[in-house]
Amino acid sequence: MTDPHAPESRWSDLERPPLNERALRRGLIRPGGLWSSLDVVAATGSTNSDLAARARAGADGTPGAAEGTVLIAEEQTAGRGRLDRRWSAPARSGLFFSVLLRPGPGVPVHRYGWLPLLTGVAVAAGLARAAGVDTALKWPNDLLVTVDGEERKAGGILAERAGDDAVVVGVGVNVSLHAAELPVPAAGSLALANAVSLDRDTLLRGVLRSLEQWYGEWREAGGDPAASRLQEAYAAGCATLGRTVRAVLPGDRELLGEAVAVDGDGRLVVATEDGARHPVGAGDIVHLRPVV
Repeated sequence: MTDPHAPESRWSDLERPPLNERALRRGLIRPGGLWSSLDVVAATGSTNSDLAARARAGADGTPGAAEGTVLIAEEQTAGRGRLDRRWSAPARSGLFFSVLLRPGPGVPVHRYGWLPLLTGVAVAAGLARAAGVDTALKWPNDLLVTVDGEERKAGGILAERAGDDAVVVGVGVNVSLHAAELPVPAAGSLALANAVSLDRDTLLRGVLRSLEQWYGEWREAGGDPAASRLQEAYAAGCATLGRTVRAVLPGDRELLGEAVAVDGDGRLVVATEDGARHPVGAGDIVHLRPVV
């Protein structure tokens, strides 16, 4: 008989079991592959901040973490999105992880701006296969799912430089959140989008394998988004293109027009009523009309 006064087991929520770290390592780390190490922690403030610290060389000359290091948290207490927005969710309710990438001398630094878009393509493809959910991309780094006929944000991506040659890319995806647990009404989750699988081990393996494939092809092409098919794939999956948008730009400026393209530098091209085309490299994009 269960003691009603006993402390609740950490894993008593059978809907949200812990990730299987050992199985993930077996399935993802292999000779010649991208992923070199994988750790799962119970909780941390931000996997991006932790991995960026690991990436830096020590004062005593100790080298930083190797490319392909993966850090996963069952819970993030100070997760960040773009523009320093907070990202929080119940423990074990999603995928919260960061990866360390060192593209090397074969990829010009100005191509690094494609890494968050590349990650978006890879995550969308991985979730489509593993979860059976059609995931769209909102420029530059949001992952959208359809819940009750409406677009909802179910995830996001944040890429940050970590020294001269490294980039840390963080991913957060809401997996099993119920409607009552959503941080804001416009949020969503794979569960609410009727995913065929909510097994986080399966989803994470699918996403990381997809990311390994896309990153390998992009790096092999010297970071060229056209030669690696990345630009084409991003445009095909981008829900922002063809929409009327409001771009909130640095300096409290706004731009209203139609999102018509993603250019070779990963910028969103917005056409205004006067016929001018404006490449937007940084800003907050608001969709003003639904897809018909």
